Amino acid sequence: MMNIIRFKNRSVPVYYTPGQESSLKMLPEKLYEMEMDFEFRKRWKRIKSVEMVRDVAIFQYNDGTKLYLEVG
Repeated sequence: MMNIIRFKNRSVPVYYTPGQESSLKMLPEKLYEMEMDFEFRKRWKRIKSVEMVRDVAIFQYNDGTKLYLEVG
């Protein structure tokens, strides 16, 4: 399944499997915690998509690299 998340005036698709709606609801809260992290905000501009696997958000960059962030 897919949902769109909006953070810092940029929308990114979030892919998740059915039954992970609770982790998906925690993702915006975690992003707002990271709002003051300047390095994360710079990286956010290069993120192509996000994949949710249990309580971990996997951020996929345009160049193919990934960033893993625990949301739970």
